[in-house]
Amino acid sequence: MQIHVVERNDTIAAIAQRYSVAATEIISANEIPNPSELVIGQAIVIPIVGSFYWVRPGDSLFAIAQRFGLSYQELARINGITPNQVLQVGLRLYIPEQTKRRAEFNAYVEPFGETVSRQLETSARKAAPYLTYLSPFAFRVNRDGTLVAPPLGNLYAIANAQNVILIMTIHNQESGQFSGELGHILLTNETVQNRFLDQIVTTARRLGFRDIHFDFEYLFPEDREAYNQFLRTAKARFSQEGWLLSTALAPKTSAGQAGRWYEAHDYQAHGRIVDFVVIMTYEWGYSGGPPMAVSPIGPVRDVLRYAVTEIPADKILMGQNLYGYDWTLPFTPGRDTARAVSPQQAIRLAARNNVPIQYDERSQAPHFDYTDENDRQHKVWFEDARSIQAKFNLIKELGLRGMSYWKLGLAFPQNWLLIAGNFNVAKRPSS
Repeated sequence: MQIHVVERNDTIAAIAQRYSVAATEIISANEIPNPSELVIGQAIVIPIVGSFYWVRPGDSLFAIAQRFGLSYQELARINGITPNQVLQVGLRLYIPEQTKRRAEFNAYVEPFGETVSRQLETSARKAAPYLTYLSPFAFRVNRDGTLVAPPLGNLYAIANAQNVILIMTIHNQESGQFSGELGHILLTNETVQNRFLDQIVTTARRLGFRDIHFDFEYLFPEDREAYNQFLRTAKARFSQEGWLLSTALAPKTSAGQAGRWYEAHDYQAHGRIVDFVVIMTYEWGYSGGPPMAVSPIGPVRDVLRYAVTEIPADKILMGQNLYGYDWTLPFTPGRDTARAVSPQQAIRLAARNNVPIQYDERSQAPHFDYTDENDRQHKVWFEDARSIQAKFNLIKELGLRGMSYWKLGLAFPQNWLLIAGNFNVAKRPSS
């Protein structure tokens, strides 16, 4: 796979010719929303095995080979040139596909209302070949420990068809908000907790869940050890069933990080107890805050570098957004709300408004500005092939287990292309 960034006067036909691939294949693979009006700065994944490199001034065969982990003799052989040949600027060299490592991928899917929409099921079906886990969001818990299931529709069948583990995700929300009080009851009332665990086991057996995933947020800080002990109890119980146990964790950079979101999440304890964790490394840019990248690479790296000092790297799934935001300016936090957009919607917006896409190297994220029909200024930050590749490189750098996506339903076809180009997706044996 190769990422091509559109330049002035680029056309799909010209790009296809440059990489020796059919234009229709590029359009189909990327689901390009604007094939006749490409945007300057738009990133396109070229669906080829390996990649091409064009010689630049000052390049040597040795330096190019070293960059891609090859010997210069092998690179010369692959391209039918002599090892001591002087390279002409602009010469196209083929770089073979590098060895791919195994990784796991999870995606949350959040149905609304009483059913799973056809659009969500279609999204899950398209993503399933690239997933190890699929996580319907989410089971709700009552204060007496009983469970209320979300709509599941055909999600079990979709997961089963691609040997994907269906995850039973359980949160501590009441009326749409995370509740420390509900969490306290579940973690400290023995009678309620026993009923809660009994309900989980009965439900998971009946519906075919093979991983139990707790997304307990905004717990009281004083319930930190109670949460750890609950996880120990749950792990012992679920291990008898042959199930995995996982948790979602707030993005911390130190053990003593203050704040209600962070204090009850004990990275070291979770790393010892559970099978894997999802660290929520996104929402720096969020709907109620000022315009910025949703998951800028610097803060994401800071969180994960700390995480691997407390949790085995092979137990960590990096959290990743499948969306961006469109902010109307001027933006007032607490009053205004940004609109969520998929990467495909963002590209359409840039094309419709005839504005170039910029790429911020510091945050490793694309963005652009436009003026709407009412003469209001907008700022859009979103994800593209370059930003997701930067995260995949971080997974490899830190030796992480893989990635977890929030959430399906917002189209980002390039993400799935790049998973296939970078990793061998782990699939669990059928139970």
